[in-house]
Parts: sequence; C-alpha cells; structure tokens
Amino acid sequence: MSTVSVVIPCYKYGHFLADCVSSVLDEQDGVDVRVLIIDDASPDDSAQMARKLAAADPRIEVQVHESNKGHIATYNEGLLEWADGDYVALLSADDRLVPGALVRAAALLDAHPEVGFAYGRPLRFRHGGPLPKARTHGTGSVVYPGHWWLERRFSEGTGCITSPEVVVRTSLQRTVGGYDPKLPHAGDIEMWMRLAAHADVGYIRGADQAFYRVHGKNMSTTDFGGQLDDLRQRLLAFDSVLTKCADRLPHADRLADQVHTRLARYALRRAYRAYDRGRTGVVPVDACVAFAEECLPGYRALPEYRALRLRRRIGPKAMPYLQPLVWSAVAERGREWLWWESWKRRGI
Repeated sequence: MSTVSVVIPCYKYGHFLADCVSSVLDEQDGVDVRVLIIDDASPDDSAQMARKLAAADPRIEVQVHESNKGHIATYNEGLLEWADGDYVALLSADDRLVPGALVRAAALLDAHPEVGFAYGRPLRFRHGGPLPKARTHGTGSVVYPGHWWLERRFSEGTGCITSPEVVVRTSLQRTVGGYDPKLPHAGDIEMWMRLAAHADVGYIRGADQAFYRVHGKNMSTTDFGGQLDDLRQRLLAFDSVLTKCADRLPHADRLADQVHTRLARYALRRAYRAYDRGRTGVVPVDACVAFAEECLPGYRALPEYRALRLRRRIGPKAMPYLQPLVWSAVAERGREWLWWESWKRRGI
C-alpha cells in the first residue's frame, strides 16, 4: 500500500481544520496516510484545534511556530523536513480533498515511475456556500512528457493548477527543492514547472480531485494594480525556471521568447481594454505598457499595441461609444477564451 504524507499549513483557519483533515483521513481508503498540521503562530485558537484533532487520531502530528514564519517557510518545513511517504500533498486548511483523490493519484504514480506529480480537476466553491457535487470515478489517466507540458505553460504564460489537487513523488520533491521565498505569489506555478523539467506529468481524467475554497483572502485579484503585480510575479516565476533548470532546457531561448511575448500581450490587452470600458482613470495604462516593454523590447510590433495606439488617438471619452471596435475586441478575447478553455478541459 502506498504511503502519502499530507502537509496542512494553517494560519487562523482552525475552524476549517476538522473538515479538511476528515477529507484526508476518512475519505481516502486504499492508501496509508499521515498528516502534519503546521500552525504558523495563529493569534486565535487554531493551534488548540489542531492539537485536539491530533489527540483523537495517531495519524496526525502538529507543529506550532512560536513566531510567524510565513507561508513559504511553512510549506517547505513540511515538504522537505517532515514528509517521508512515497508521495506528498500540500493542502491548505481551508480546502479539502474529494473522496478517493489520494488513491487515484497514488495509483497513477505507482503505475508510472517516470511521472513526478499527478493532478486532476479542482472544484471551486464559494466560502459559505455548499460543496459542489464531485465526480469520484475516474475514466483513466494520461501521462504528458514533462518538457511538452512545460512548454504549454510557457506558450500560455500561465498555470493550470490551483494546488490542492496535486500529489508529488516525495523523492522528486526533495531533489527539486521547495518553494522559492522570492516568489510569494507565484511559487506554486514555478514549482510545478520545475518538477516538469525533471519528470513527466500525470493527469487524472473523469474524477475531481479537490475542493478549492474561494473567498476574499485567496481569490485571484480583480483590481488592475493587483493584476499587473500578478503579471510581474509570473514573469519572475518563468524566468526563475529558465535559470534553475537551464541544463535541462535545451530550447531555453525559445521558451523565454514565448513567455515574454505572451505576458507582454496580456499587459497590452489590459491597457487597450481600459479604453473600451471607460476605465483609463482606474487601469494603470502606462504601467502596463512599461511592463510590456520590460518583457519584450519589440512590443510595439504586437497587434495589441497597435490596438492601444488607435484607442489613444480616439481618446478615452469617445472610445466606449464606438461599438464596432469594442465588439471586435470582445470577439477576439472570446476566441482566445474558447481556445484556452478547450486546453484546460484536457488538463493541460
């Protein structure tokens, strides 16, 4: 029977712990599971809740920080210093696993020693709302060559994983190392890419693997300054992979060009769409253009820059009323969204 170490970092999420731990220990028949709850000096009763759970189940261990170390250090403590199972999973205290998720992931990893990590579809649910109905019977799995999967990430300039749906081969986790403290907001994207540079990637089809709670503290930022910060973090993450895995990426220059171009286009699209929506007083248009230039010196040749230049000539007051241009932009964005969604449904 495969062994799985599950690390549950917790900061002020003690009220979620019982549900989270139950999803790990009571709904994963077929694997030998141990849990480590690491409380990062929560100012509430989270540590007491963790100790209460551990007192009732010998499979649970608890570590409590005397001072707050932050989420990256907490993750790495569990992943690199404590985990000793065949496989390891990192699960936030406010998320939970779908029944059988660890069994499905372990079966894939057992059958394919060349696979470094396995993931599947996460189900998002809003805090305070009911859990969505999950699929618990898989329809098989697929193994993607690691470098092929990695190239998909570079061509898109984004990730396709939230986090709780991933199970990693522990030996590979130790080889690759932990989360990078220089990437507090994009360390997960960088981690999956580093793993893929070293091993193949497994995807579980047909079944959902985790429930990801969406609330104010973990929702993708919706303010435009925050979105630009997200792009900056992504650029750092992709460049970090290129640096750390240079010896494993023979086409690093091509990958760099792909992702720098993609991120520049994202920034410029946000800039020109600000004119379409009458939001130039809110969206940092000049900062978006500066970021595009940082990514790609030849950004002026991009179609998004030409679209922005046209809108600047028309002006922010008139632009929202020019429906043909607005709808052409919407159609363009819609085509890209449909294309991207088709790839996400394939798990890549």
